[in-house]
Amino acid sequence: MTAPVPDELPIFPLTGVLLLPRGLLPLNIFEPRYLAMVDHALKTHRHIGMIQPRDDGTLHEVGCAGRITAFEETGDGRYLITLTGVSRFRHSSELPQIEGFRRVKTDTQGFALDTEPTGCLSVNRPYMTRLLETYFDLQGLSCNWDMIQDATDERLITCLSMVCPFSSQEKQALLETPTCHGRAQLFMTLLELAVQAQDTDSTSRH
Repeated sequence: MTAPVPDELPIFPLTGVLLLPRGLLPLNIFEPRYLAMVDHALKTHRHIGMIQPRDDGTLHEVGCAGRITAFEETGDGRYLITLTGVSRFRHSSELPQIEGFRRVKTDTQGFALDTEPTGCLSVNRPYMTRLLETYFDLQGLSCNWDMIQDATDERLITCLSMVCPFSSQEKQALLETPTCHGRAQLFMTLLELAVQAQDTDSTSRH
């Protein structure tokens, strides 16, 4: 059974970084305040909240709590950790900092389904694969196509939403989409827009 998200969470505010429920996020921790944050989490509930900051330093309303499921300390004082996404949350207020890292009060109301695996209602795999091939080629990315074929719809959409180089606004929209089915639809739309934009740019140069 998945441990509940604590009412108070240390947070790691990173622009352009997305964690989704059941997603795996590797992190290289080296700043003293975030080393302290990991120490705090390990001594308490092992949860850290990933949330994007806005340009003015305030936080987006919705983030995702992850549990530390892998930990390694390097010889040069860094921590290599993996967070496994547990549930999204809204932060109701920011708490006083501890050793330089930020903390928030969390509210997971409305995200009860995040802790249960779900289906994405039949993603059109052949169409998505064609889009991905074009998108990855445009971005200069490689892909394990066997993994894509073997993954469930939910795992595939979760993984690709996290790793594709979308803008921070687009990643926030993916995070805040209520259901996996809606996230899959938005993901496909973002791929289509990226491919269309490149086609338009190429046409305008000829």
